[in-house]
Amino acid sequence: MVTTKILTLAPYIEHTLLKPETTRQQIEKLCEEAIQYSFQGVCVNSCYVPLSASRLKGEKPLLVAVVGFPLGAGLSEAKSFEAQLAAQKGAQEIDMVINIGFAKEGLWKEVETDIRAVVKSVDIPVKVILETGFLTNEEIKRACHASESAGALFVKTCTGFAPGVATVEHVTLMRASVAEHVQVKASGGIKTAEQAFALLSAGATRLGTSSGVQLVTHQSISSHSY
Repeated sequence: MVTTKILTLAPYIEHTLLKPETTRQQIEKLCEEAIQYSFQGVCVNSCYVPLSASRLKGEKPLLVAVVGFPLGAGLSEAKSFEAQLAAQKGAQEIDMVINIGFAKEGLWKEVETDIRAVVKSVDIPVKVILETGFLTNEEIKRACHASESAGALFVKTCTGFAPGVATVEHVTLMRASVAEHVQVKASGGIKTAEQAFALLSAGATRLGTSSGVQLVTHQSISSHSY
């Protein structure tokens, strides 16, 4: 029997599957689980947007596509085009990765320009993945400011493919670094309900995890999560 407390996590969860070896059958299962547990959304690589859109048609979960994933080092024009195609094929939100190298070099104008190119290319919400494991606290704050200035509606912690996981410290810092209308998505290494609730308490309004089913059924997670 699933407890009421655990069930309350479902509206915050974006059920995620981004591994390179993902199959169509796994994506179909992802969508079925998202519908079954009333998750907020599913998050997939852009090649699986058409399939996911067909499986989720008429159902509650949002369809989220990642762009410039996981490195963030593509041309802004390429990121923008990928975002446009994903939106045309059914994506309802875009999660893009910042140019991490630009951020580490302190090229904040270029970081903001890259984000703005994607934001302006679509008429749907854009989340900006900061990849916090690579950034100092000051760089996280600057990346948050750049994301907000560029028109993004979310800042997000991690891809799950690099060092670092979502932490209460980083979510708290990100929440304090953006205006109230900009939301925070915690993603990367969320394995337990206790972690999830702590991140929500710190200011996250979305949780990106491949462990959504286990979280809402209160099972412990032993494998790495994206």
